[in-house]
Amino acid sequence: SSAVGSFQEAGVIQQAYSLNFPLHVVPASCAQCPAWSAFSVSSPAIVLETAEDRPEALVVRLYEAHGSTVTAWLQTSLPIKEAMLCDLLERPAAQGHLPLEPQGLRLSFTPFHVLSILLVLSH
Repeated sequence: SSAVGSFQEAGVIQQAYSLNFPLHVVPASCAQCPAWSAFSVSSPAIVLETAEDRPEALVVRLYEAHGSTVTAWLQTSLPIKEAMLCDLLERPAAQGHLPLEPQGLRLSFTPFHVLSILLVLSH
């Protein structure tokens, strides 16, 4: 029997991330950290892992935690000028522009896939 399947089914990954990245403790007034509440994801399978500040931009990393193929919408209250998919080194990918739609950014995930997205902010 595969240990991997059993702990994934038990939701351990999700719980571990909830413990390591509790979404409600980041103070909204902290200039160094974007308020997590600025983001929402339409699918429970998608975990918002990190958001890191850059001058004029944010890098957000999301991953699919349920082993499913899913399309999810990432919504944010932040003023975004453009959005681009990034590679693992967080460099914008060729053809990586994501259209900004009324529902947010449409993201397609394969099982356990990680996406990094560079969000350029408008000021």
